[in-house]
Amino acid sequence: MGNEAACKLRHAGKTYSGKALLETSEILFRGEIRLKIPFSSIRGLQALDGDLYVRTKEGLAVFALGAQAEKWRDKIANPKTLLEKLGVKSGETVCLMGDFPPDFLASLKKLGAAVCLGKVVKDAAWYFLAAKSRQDLQRVRILADSLVGAAALWIVYPKGQTTITESDVRSTGLSAGVTDVKVARFSDTHTALKFVIPKSKRAASGLN
Repeated sequence: MGNEAACKLRHAGKTYSGKALLETSEILFRGEIRLKIPFSSIRGLQALDGDLYVRTKEGLAVFALGAQAEKWRDKIANPKTLLEKLGVKSGETVCLMGDFPPDFLASLKKLGAAVCLGKVVKDAAWYFLAAKSRQDLQRVRILADSLVGAAALWIVYPKGQTTITESDVRSTGLSAGVTDVKVARFSDTHTALKFVIPKSKRAASGLN
């Protein structure tokens, strides 16, 4: 994926071995020390000779990333929007089931997507289900049966809750005949899991 790398970290006058991870909104380092750098805290950013220089008010951290240094700098300096991460494009039909934040609906309309609220539309490119609890997952089978070809279903659910877990979401999708292929950070409080028709089933039906 290009978002994690075994590397050396120079920080506070010392050098450490470990793994750097480029998350949606932060850089993590796990190894001889643990370090987290939120993008919002970065005051200076530069890629030079295979090193990524990240400056915050706490000081300078230098990640020896090699060829990945420039790519990481670009990703940090120009983060993708939520809709870019989710894959939605202008002109596509998006069906929303459940309660979504007003700013998400506004961003879809600004993008130029055709938005349908609370109903299933045939041949939509995207279906989104907001699931607050396991009970909300009862809608998954109907939505999964509505998928055609490469259309996808995103299930958005709260993080760190016992009323609904990633295992609940994944197992419900699998039992409905779709498979999870991607996870995305939807917000500070919610995660999204993407489901599609398995390629073997699409090939068998002639739908790609």
